[in-house]
Amino acid sequence: MSGVRVLVGTRKGAFILTSDGRREQWQVSGPHFGGWEIYHVAASPAEPSRLFASQSNGWFGQLIQRSDDGGQTWAPVGNDFTYDGVPGTHQWYDGTPHPWEFARVWHLEPSITDPDSVYAGVEDAALFHSADGGATWQELSGLREHGSGPSWQPGAGGMCLHTIMLHPTDPGRIYTAISAAGVFRSDDAGKTWQPANRGLRSGGLPDEDAEVGHCVHRLAMHPARPETLYMQKHWDVMRSDDGGGSWHEISGELPSDFGFPIAVHAHEPDTVYVVPITSDSEHYPPEGRLRVYRSRTGGNEWEPLTRGLPQRDCYVNVLRDAMAVDSLDSCGVYFGTTGGQVYVSPDAGDNWSPIVRDLPSVLSVEVQTLS
Repeated sequence: MSGVRVLVGTRKGAFILTSDGRREQWQVSGPHFGGWEIYHVAASPAEPSRLFASQSNGWFGQLIQRSDDGGQTWAPVGNDFTYDGVPGTHQWYDGTPHPWEFARVWHLEPSITDPDSVYAGVEDAALFHSADGGATWQELSGLREHGSGPSWQPGAGGMCLHTIMLHPTDPGRIYTAISAAGVFRSDDAGKTWQPANRGLRSGGLPDEDAEVGHCVHRLAMHPARPETLYMQKHWDVMRSDDGGGSWHEISGELPSDFGFPIAVHAHEPDTVYVVPITSDSEHYPPEGRLRVYRSRTGGNEWEPLTRGLPQRDCYVNVLRDAMAVDSLDSCGVYFGTTGGQVYVSPDAGDNWSPIVRDLPSVLSVEVQTLS
Protein backbone atom coordinates (compact mmCIF):
# COMPACT_ATOMS: atom_id res chain seq x y z
CA MET A 1 0.00 0.00 0.00
CA SER A 2 1.16 3.51 -0.77
CA GLY A 3 1.98 5.81 2.09
CA VAL A 4 2.92 9.39 2.88
CA ARG A 5 5.82 11.18 4.52
CA VAL A 6 5.03 14.63 5.94
CA LEU A 7 8.05 16.90 6.38
CA VAL A 8 7.50 19.56 9.03
CA GLY A 9 9.80 22.50 9.77
CA THR A 10 9.31 24.27 13.11
CA ARG A 11 10.85 26.95 15.31
CA LYS A 12 12.71 24.26 17.27
CA GLY A 13 13.55 21.49 14.84
CA ALA A 14 12.24 19.28 12.04
CA PHE A 15 9.77 16.42 12.35
CA ILE A 16 8.92 13.61 9.95
CA LEU A 17 5.43 12.11 10.13
CA THR A 18 4.72 8.85 8.25
CA SER A 19 1.59 6.81 7.60
CA ASP A 20 0.14 4.30 5.18
CA GLY A 21 -2.44 5.19 2.57
CA ARG A 22 -5.27 5.30 5.10
CA ARG A 23 -3.57 8.21 6.88
CA GLU A 24 -5.07 7.26 10.24
CA GLN A 25 -2.12 6.02 12.32
CA TRP A 26 1.09 8.05 12.34
CA GLN A 27 4.70 7.61 13.39
CA VAL A 28 6.54 10.74 14.50
CA SER A 29 10.31 11.14 14.08
CA GLY A 30 12.10 14.10 15.61
CA PRO A 31 13.05 16.62 16.55
CA HIS A 32 15.86 16.63 14.02
CA PHE A 33 18.21 19.60 14.70
CA GLY A 34 16.39 20.27 17.97
CA GLY A 35 16.47 23.90 19.04
CA TRP A 36 17.20 25.22 15.53
CA GLU A 37 14.72 27.05 13.32
CA ILE A 38 13.96 24.84 10.33
CA TYR A 39 12.38 27.16 7.83
CA HIS A 40 11.80 24.51 5.18
CA VAL A 41 12.23 20.79 4.57
CA ALA A 42 11.83 19.57 0.99
CA ALA A 43 12.16 16.25 -0.81
CA SER A 44 13.47 15.58 -4.31
CA PRO A 45 10.68 14.40 -6.64
CA ALA A 46 13.37 12.61 -8.65
CA GLU A 47 14.84 10.73 -5.67
CA PRO A 48 12.36 10.31 -2.79
CA SER A 49 15.04 9.40 -0.23
CA ARG A 50 16.85 12.72 -0.74
CA LEU A 51 15.73 15.52 1.57
CA PHE A 52 17.01 19.05 2.10
CA ALA A 53 16.51 21.17 5.21
CA SER A 54 17.13 24.87 5.85
CA GLN A 55 18.62 25.12 9.35
CA SER A 56 18.90 28.60 10.87
CA ASN A 57 19.97 30.06 14.19
CA GLY A 58 20.32 33.70 15.20
CA TRP A 59 23.70 33.02 16.80
CA PHE A 60 25.32 30.43 14.50
CA GLY A 61 23.78 31.49 11.18
CA GLN A 62 22.47 29.42 8.28
CA LEU A 63 23.19 25.83 7.23
CA ILE A 64 21.77 23.46 4.63
CA GLN A 65 21.41 19.84 5.68
CA ARG A 66 20.87 16.88 3.34
CA SER A 67 19.61 13.37 3.97
CA ASP A 68 19.91 10.54 1.45
CA ASP A 69 17.93 8.01 3.49
CA GLY A 70 14.58 9.69 3.97
CA GLY A 71 15.59 11.65 7.06
CA GLN A 72 17.16 8.89 9.16
CA THR A 73 20.57 10.58 9.00
CA TRP A 74 21.65 14.07 7.95
CA ALA A 75 24.86 15.83 6.96
CA PRO A 76 25.62 19.50 6.22
CA VAL A 77 26.34 20.30 2.59
CA GLY A 78 27.97 23.29 0.92
CA ASN A 79 26.81 26.55 2.42
CA ASP A 80 28.77 29.03 0.27
CA PHE A 81 25.82 31.31 -0.45
CA THR A 82 28.00 34.36 -1.13
CA TYR A 83 30.83 35.01 -3.50
CA ASP A 84 33.42 35.07 -0.70
CA GLY A 85 31.35 33.84 2.23
CA VAL A 86 32.22 31.78 5.26
CA PRO A 87 29.90 28.75 5.66
CA GLY A 88 27.27 28.96 8.36
CA THR A 89 27.49 32.65 9.22
CA HIS A 90 25.47 35.76 8.56
CA GLN A 91 27.07 37.23 5.48
CA TRP A 92 26.88 40.02 2.96
CA TYR A 93 26.58 39.86 -0.81
CA ASP A 94 29.45 41.33 -2.81
CA GLY A 95 29.46 43.29 -6.03
CA THR A 96 26.47 45.60 -5.65
CA PRO A 97 26.25 49.26 -4.70
CA HIS A 98 23.82 48.29 -1.90
CA PRO A 99 25.02 45.18 -0.08
CA TRP A 100 22.19 42.94 1.03
CA GLU A 101 22.31 40.96 4.25
CA PHE A 102 22.09 37.17 4.02
CA ALA A 103 19.93 36.14 6.98
CA ARG A 104 18.42 32.74 6.11
CA VAL A 105 17.19 30.36 3.45
CA TRP A 106 13.39 30.60 3.37
CA HIS A 107 12.57 28.03 0.72
CA LEU A 108 14.17 25.06 -1.02
CA GLU A 109 12.85 23.77 -4.34
CA PRO A 110 14.38 20.56 -5.71
CA SER A 111 14.22 19.89 -9.43
CA ILE A 112 11.36 17.79 -10.72
CA THR A 113 13.68 15.53 -12.74
CA ASP A 114 17.26 15.85 -11.40
CA PRO A 115 18.02 14.80 -7.79
CA ASP A 116 21.23 16.87 -7.77
CA SER A 117 19.49 20.10 -8.80
CA VAL A 118 17.97 22.30 -6.09
CA TYR A 119 17.08 26.00 -5.80
CA ALA A 120 17.18 28.16 -2.68
CA GLY A 121 15.35 31.42 -2.00
CA VAL A 122 17.02 33.58 0.64
CA GLU A 123 16.64 36.74 2.68
CA ASP A 124 17.50 39.39 1.60
CA ALA A 125 15.82 38.42 -1.64
CA ALA A 126 18.08 36.40 -3.94
CA LEU A 127 17.92 33.07 -5.76
CA PHE A 128 20.62 30.40 -5.68
CA HIS A 129 21.01 27.09 -7.52
CA SER A 130 23.02 23.96 -6.82
CA ALA A 131 23.72 21.38 -9.54
CA ASP A 132 25.56 18.93 -7.25
CA GLY A 133 23.10 18.09 -4.51
CA GLY A 134 23.86 21.17 -2.45
CA ALA A 135 27.66 20.78 -2.38
CA THR A 136 28.16 24.14 -4.12
CA TRP A 137 25.80 27.04 -4.84
CA GLN A 138 25.72 29.75 -7.49
CA GLU A 139 23.54 32.81 -7.40
CA LEU A 140 21.22 33.40 -10.35
CA SER A 141 22.15 37.05 -10.11
CA GLY A 142 19.96 38.25 -12.96
CA LEU A 143 17.03 38.41 -10.56
CA ARG A 144 18.70 40.62 -7.98
CA GLU A 145 20.20 42.72 -10.78
CA HIS A 146 16.80 43.43 -12.31
CA GLY A 147 16.41 47.18 -12.78
CA SER A 148 13.71 47.37 -10.12
CA GLY A 149 15.95 45.80 -7.45
CA PRO A 150 16.92 49.02 -5.65
CA SER A 151 13.22 49.75 -5.04
CA TRP A 152 12.41 46.43 -3.35
CA GLN A 153 11.29 46.78 0.25
CA PRO A 154 10.89 44.19 3.01
CA GLY A 155 7.52 42.95 4.19
CA ALA A 156 6.79 42.38 7.87
CA GLY A 157 8.73 39.10 7.77
CA GLY A 158 11.73 40.57 5.97
CA MET A 159 12.68 40.89 2.32
CA CYS A 160 12.43 37.19 1.61
CA LEU A 161 12.32 35.16 -1.57
CA HIS A 162 9.82 32.65 -0.24
CA THR A 163 8.31 30.92 -3.28
CA ILE A 164 10.02 29.12 -6.17
CA MET A 165 7.90 27.32 -8.78
CA LEU A 166 9.40 25.26 -11.61
CA HIS A 167 7.37 24.71 -14.75
CA PRO A 168 6.58 20.99 -15.14
CA THR A 169 7.45 20.76 -18.86
CA ASP A 170 9.41 23.90 -19.76
CA PRO A 171 12.82 23.77 -18.02
CA GLY A 172 13.47 27.42 -18.81
CA ARG A 173 10.49 28.80 -16.94
CA ILE A 174 10.85 29.64 -13.23
CA TYR A 175 8.60 31.74 -11.02
CA THR A 176 9.66 33.43 -7.81
CA ALA A 177 7.76 35.54 -5.31
CA ILE A 178 9.37 38.14 -3.06
CA SER A 179 7.93 39.97 -0.06
CA ALA A 180 7.37 42.81 -0.76
CA ALA A 181 8.38 43.12 -4.41
CA GLY A 182 6.03 40.71 -6.19
CA VAL A 183 6.23 37.89 -8.73
CA PHE A 184 9.06 37.54 -11.23
CA ARG A 185 9.24 35.10 -14.14
CA SER A 186 12.22 33.77 -16.06
CA ASP A 187 11.96 32.02 -19.42
CA ASP A 188 15.68 31.27 -19.79
CA ALA A 189 16.43 29.18 -16.68
CA GLY A 190 17.10 32.17 -14.46
CA LYS A 191 19.40 34.31 -16.59
CA THR A 192 16.91 37.16 -17.06
CA TRP A 193 13.67 38.05 -15.30
CA GLN A 194 10.56 40.11 -15.80
CA PRO A 195 7.89 41.21 -13.31
CA ALA A 196 4.62 39.27 -13.51
CA ASN A 197 2.34 41.51 -11.45
CA ARG A 198 -0.08 43.09 -13.92
CA GLY A 199 -3.50 43.40 -12.33
CA LEU A 200 -2.26 43.46 -8.74
CA ARG A 201 -3.32 46.41 -6.61
CA SER A 202 -1.62 47.32 -3.33
CA GLY A 203 -2.66 50.13 -1.06
CA GLY A 204 0.05 52.60 -0.20
CA LEU A 205 1.92 52.42 -3.51
CA PRO A 206 2.21 55.83 -5.21
CA ASP A 207 1.36 54.21 -8.57
CA GLU A 208 -1.49 51.71 -8.37
CA ASP A 209 -0.23 50.12 -11.61
CA ALA A 210 3.34 49.74 -10.34
CA GLU A 211 5.10 46.67 -11.73
CA VAL A 212 6.83 45.93 -8.41
CA GLY A 213 6.19 46.58 -4.75
CA HIS A 214 3.39 44.05 -4.17
CA CYS A 215 3.45 41.84 -1.07
CA VAL A 216 2.76 38.38 -2.47
CA HIS A 217 2.44 35.72 0.23
CA ARG A 218 2.35 32.49 -1.78
CA LEU A 219 1.89 31.04 -5.30
CA ALA A 220 0.50 27.69 -6.44
CA MET A 221 -0.04 25.85 -9.72
CA HIS A 222 -1.29 22.45 -10.89
CA PRO A 223 1.21 20.56 -13.11
CA ALA A 224 -1.55 19.57 -15.55
CA ARG A 225 -2.44 23.23 -16.12
CA PRO A 226 0.73 25.26 -15.53
CA GLU A 227 -0.54 28.40 -17.24
CA THR A 228 -3.10 28.82 -14.44
CA LEU A 229 -1.52 30.29 -11.31
CA TYR A 230 -3.08 31.03 -7.94
CA MET A 231 -1.88 33.63 -5.45
CA GLN A 232 -2.53 34.51 -1.83
CA LYS A 233 -1.56 38.13 -1.53
CA HIS A 234 -1.37 40.61 1.33
CA TRP A 235 -5.08 41.22 0.92
CA ASP A 236 -6.66 39.51 -2.13
CA VAL A 237 -6.70 35.98 -3.49
CA MET A 238 -5.76 36.15 -7.18
CA ARG A 239 -5.68 34.00 -10.30
CA SER A 240 -3.78 34.20 -13.59
CA ASP A 241 -4.74 32.22 -16.69
CA ASP A 242 -1.79 33.31 -18.82
CA GLY A 243 1.26 32.24 -16.86
CA GLY A 244 1.41 35.39 -14.76
CA GLY A 245 0.86 37.82 -17.61
CA SER A 246 -2.17 39.26 -15.85
CA TRP A 247 -4.10 38.62 -12.62
CA HIS A 248 -7.70 38.95 -11.47
CA GLU A 249 -9.21 38.72 -8.01
CA ILE A 250 -11.09 35.58 -6.87
CA SER A 251 -11.60 36.40 -3.20
CA GLY A 252 -15.39 36.13 -3.62
CA GLU A 253 -17.31 35.35 -0.43
CA LEU A 254 -14.28 34.53 1.73
CA PRO A 255 -14.68 35.94 5.27
CA SER A 256 -11.31 37.66 4.81
CA ASP A 257 -9.09 37.90 1.76
CA PHE A 258 -5.99 38.09 3.95
CA GLY A 259 -3.97 34.93 4.55
CA PHE A 260 -0.67 33.24 3.82
CA PRO A 261 -0.89 29.75 2.24
CA ILE A 262 -2.63 28.56 -0.93
CA ALA A 263 -2.66 25.04 -2.39
CA VAL A 264 -4.22 23.15 -5.33
CA HIS A 265 -5.80 19.67 -5.22
CA ALA A 266 -3.49 17.00 -6.68
CA HIS A 267 -5.99 15.78 -9.30
CA GLU A 268 -8.39 18.69 -9.78
CA PRO A 269 -6.78 21.85 -11.21
CA ASP A 270 -9.85 23.94 -10.34
CA THR A 271 -9.91 22.93 -6.66
CA VAL A 272 -8.05 25.45 -4.50
CA TYR A 273 -7.53 25.80 -0.73
CA VAL A 274 -6.81 28.86 1.43
CA VAL A 275 -6.83 29.60 5.17
CA PRO A 276 -8.19 33.12 5.81
CA ILE A 277 -7.04 35.07 8.86
CA THR A 278 -8.60 38.20 10.26
CA SER A 279 -6.23 40.94 9.05
CA ASP A 280 -2.63 42.00 8.58
CA SER A 281 -2.48 42.95 12.25
CA GLU A 282 -4.68 40.17 13.67
CA HIS A 283 -3.01 36.96 12.57
CA TYR A 284 -5.69 34.53 13.69
CA PRO A 285 -8.86 33.05 12.18
CA PRO A 286 -11.95 35.25 11.87
CA GLU A 287 -14.19 34.85 14.93
CA GLY A 288 -11.65 32.45 16.45
CA ARG A 289 -12.91 29.68 14.13
CA LEU A 290 -10.27 27.69 12.24
CA ARG A 291 -11.65 27.16 8.75
CA VAL A 292 -10.04 26.03 5.53
CA TYR A 293 -11.87 27.34 2.50
CA ARG A 294 -12.15 25.29 -0.68
CA SER A 295 -13.17 26.36 -4.15
CA ARG A 296 -14.02 23.70 -6.73
CA THR A 297 -14.48 26.36 -9.41
CA GLY A 298 -11.07 27.96 -9.60
CA GLY A 299 -12.00 30.63 -7.09
CA ASN A 300 -15.46 31.60 -8.33
CA GLU A 301 -17.19 30.07 -5.28
CA TRP A 302 -15.83 29.15 -1.84
CA GLU A 303 -17.04 26.83 0.92
CA PRO A 304 -15.84 26.57 4.54
CA LEU A 305 -14.37 23.24 5.68
CA THR A 306 -14.77 22.87 9.43
CA ARG A 307 -15.43 19.24 10.38
CA GLY A 308 -12.76 18.26 12.91
CA LEU A 309 -11.30 21.76 13.23
CA PRO A 310 -11.74 23.94 16.36
CA GLN A 311 -14.65 26.34 15.93
CA ARG A 312 -14.24 28.46 19.05
CA ASP A 313 -11.41 30.19 20.89
CA CYS A 314 -8.80 29.31 18.24
CA TYR A 315 -6.16 31.99 17.64
CA VAL A 316 -3.42 30.24 15.68
CA ASN A 317 -1.98 31.23 12.30
CA VAL A 318 -1.04 29.13 9.26
CA LEU A 319 2.14 30.41 7.58
CA ARG A 320 2.84 30.61 3.87
CA ASP A 321 4.79 27.33 3.50
CA ALA A 322 2.67 25.37 5.97
CA MET A 323 0.07 23.81 3.65
CA ALA A 324 0.49 20.93 1.18
CA VAL A 325 -1.32 18.07 -0.56
CA ASP A 326 -0.47 14.45 -1.31
CA SER A 327 -1.14 12.65 -4.61
CA LEU A 328 -3.00 9.58 -3.39
CA ASP A 329 -6.26 8.70 -5.16
CA SER A 330 -8.24 10.43 -2.43
CA CYS A 331 -6.17 13.60 -2.22
CA GLY A 332 -4.95 14.40 1.27
CA VAL A 333 -4.64 18.01 2.44
CA TYR A 334 -2.30 19.01 5.29
CA PHE A 335 -1.50 22.16 7.21
CA GLY A 336 0.44 23.16 10.32
CA THR A 337 -0.24 26.00 12.75
CA THR A 338 1.74 28.38 14.89
CA GLY A 339 0.20 26.53 17.86
CA GLY A 340 2.09 23.36 16.93
CA GLN A 341 -0.78 21.36 15.45
CA VAL A 342 -0.51 19.50 12.14
CA TYR A 343 -3.86 18.56 10.61
CA VAL A 344 -4.69 16.08 7.85
CA SER A 345 -7.78 15.58 5.73
CA PRO A 346 -7.60 12.27 3.82
CA ASP A 347 -10.69 13.18 1.79
CA ALA A 348 -9.77 16.47 0.11
CA GLY A 349 -10.90 18.64 3.01
CA ASP A 350 -14.23 17.14 4.03
CA ASN A 351 -12.97 15.79 7.37
CA TRP A 352 -9.95 16.84 9.46
CA SER A 353 -8.03 15.35 12.36
CA PRO A 354 -4.78 16.29 14.11
CA ILE A 355 -1.69 14.18 13.40
CA VAL A 356 0.14 15.90 16.27
CA ARG A 357 -0.93 18.69 18.60
CA ASP A 358 2.08 19.91 20.56
CA LEU A 359 4.97 20.61 18.21
CA PRO A 360 6.81 23.93 18.25
CA SER A 361 5.35 26.61 16.01
CA VAL A 362 5.11 25.17 12.48
CA LEU A 363 6.94 27.04 9.72
CA SER A 364 6.55 24.63 6.79
CA VAL A 365 4.76 21.47 5.71
CA GLU A 366 5.66 19.36 2.67
CA VAL A 367 4.26 15.96 1.73
CA GLN A 368 5.72 13.01 -0.19
CA THR A 369 3.60 10.22 -1.58
CA LEU A 370 5.51 6.95 -1.15
CA SER A 371 5.13 3.77 -3.19
